[in-house]
Amino acid sequence: MQLGLSVSDSDVSSFTPLVVLELADDTKAEAITWLLNRIRDKQKNGGAELLVDQLLFPAQDGQKSNPNVFVVGSTLQRLLKGAEDVGLFKEFQDGIMRGFTYANRESFKDFYGDGEGFLSDAECQYIIKHELDTLRAKNEEHVPGYPKVKLYPGKSVVRRLQSKGVLVQYFPLHNKEDLKRLSFSWYKKIKLSFQPLDDIRHYFGEGLALYFGFLEYFTFALVPMALIGIPYYLFDWEDYDKYVLFAVFNLVWSTVFLEVWKRCSATFAYGWGTLSRKKAFEEPRAGFHGALGFNPITGREEPVYPSSKRQLRIYLVSVPFVLLCLYLSFYVMMVYFDMENWAISVYNENPNFGTGILLFVPSIIYAVVIEIMNLLYRYAAEFLTNWENHRLESSFQNHLVLKVLVSLATLLITSQILNQVMEAFLPYWLQRRRNKKVHKRMRRVMGDKELPLLEQVQLETEMNTYLGTFDDYLEQFLLFGYVSLFSCVYPLAAVLVVLNNITEVYSDAFKMCHVFKRPFSEPAANIGVWQLAFETMSIIAVVTNCALIGLSSQVKAYFPESETQMILIVVAIEHVLLAFKFILAFVIPDVPKDIQVKLAKLEFDSLEALKKRKILEAVET
Repeated sequence: MQLGLSVSDSDVSSFTPLVVLELADDTKAEAITWLLNRIRDKQKNGGAELLVDQLLFPAQDGQKSNPNVFVVGSTLQRLLKGAEDVGLFKEFQDGIMRGFTYANRESFKDFYGDGEGFLSDAECQYIIKHELDTLRAKNEEHVPGYPKVKLYPGKSVVRRLQSKGVLVQYFPLHNKEDLKRLSFSWYKKIKLSFQPLDDIRHYFGEGLALYFGFLEYFTFALVPMALIGIPYYLFDWEDYDKYVLFAVFNLVWSTVFLEVWKRCSATFAYGWGTLSRKKAFEEPRAGFHGALGFNPITGREEPVYPSSKRQLRIYLVSVPFVLLCLYLSFYVMMVYFDMENWAISVYNENPNFGTGILLFVPSIIYAVVIEIMNLLYRYAAEFLTNWENHRLESSFQNHLVLKVLVSLATLLITSQILNQVMEAFLPYWLQRRRNKKVHKRMRRVMGDKELPLLEQVQLETEMNTYLGTFDDYLEQFLLFGYVSLFSCVYPLAAVLVVLNNITEVYSDAFKMCHVFKRPFSEPAANIGVWQLAFETMSIIAVVTNCALIGLSSQVKAYFPESETQMILIVVAIEHVLLAFKFILAFVIPDVPKDIQVKLAKLEFDSLEALKKRKILEAVET
């Protein structure tokens, strides 16, 4: 980060613009003045103590541009103090990750001089976001100029303005030079190597870096399954023992895969300073509503909504709706099977080119219908989760994940190639068209005068907003379902997933760098609720694979007269495999030994420091 760059060509201010803040173009002047004063005001007066300046865009094609676009930055000292406020962990001189404190800043590794370059761009932008999000109303009863937009002491100003449409958006700016270097090392050179996860973390933050780390780990972990699946597919192995061996290997692989990932995740999180970091107190969601009450934890007034009402909405409305949708998905699947059987019978009666084409029609229709149903279901799931009125964003996301995962049976057949086109290249093509139009308008209005910042902000305000890693993890979850559930039936599943993930790395990297606005950093120590989702899928895989083994003709041949005995033996094998799976999960530690030692040392040092402080307080009194 280089402080001292100018915000605009007129050099009105001299600070590095890190965050763009856009208000509605018809925002009242008194509201703008009040908000900017609160952002600039000292912390002791309840302000954010940040730097902010207005960007004035020229009129384009006779249309007046939005005059209420601002850039926000900060002094280096303010950012370093903010790093302590948000609880950043940095490497100490002794090699242990410790909570950063401004008073001991010179004792941290890589802190030189005044601290220039000590914080990454992503960390600086995260600190600014935290300061804006925690900007709270004091004694104002409403937003100036908006009598109906009520405020009360302790209410988040930014969240209130967002919920009422006064604040259109705020997002971190891309750093063009850093982005160019990251793009070159990440995806512009096609090579067989690891991703630059540390660089991704410095630019986008820990949450995204952890997703790409998981994507890379998952892809490499699939290689053994793929290597076994290829000969299994090429050679017609009818031997029962080899069939069972492949199924057992599948089950062991899914367990070891998840347990080893926990260790990798802990290693990443420790090195990035998020493993020991205390999670900041989570603020209520912008959409959370309820009667004004008192929060016993924070001591502030905020909306309160009875948990009993939320539970009634979940169990009396959301759960029945999800079950109904699941029933409809299976019904559509049965209709598809009937259509496919009909097409096969027509082809068998009269095999020709036309009836051969007819064989593909049921699958095409089914894929289109399922895609439409999934889009409608996703919209309904988000609507219901909003309607349930969850107080915290994490609770909202967890309930949304659970709703979406129950449609797994239908999502498993969705085309991954179509997904990649829709999520990366189509938005990029549309964004390029918009960028060219903006570029031409700016050049036509300003001639040859260079306006790099104005043009960059204009382009980025019109880019799509990245909505988080939900859909990315969901896609990997579905692919894990392909492999763990159906690889015995289709041994090439792991091979296809490996090929898909290789292209996924490049397409996801491409869309993060060129399709979406730069997202704010999201500190993360693990993949959250998705770890539980993957582990649940691995348990389901045990049941499914045992059932597939029991249905095989080779197994039935061993029990020609007693089907009940066969079922009992298969169930017994299933229980043994489940027990083995849980034992294996227990035996493999979630955190590597060396990191456990460092965490223990950190806790010991903290206790010793607390003892010394109490002794000093006792002596002083």
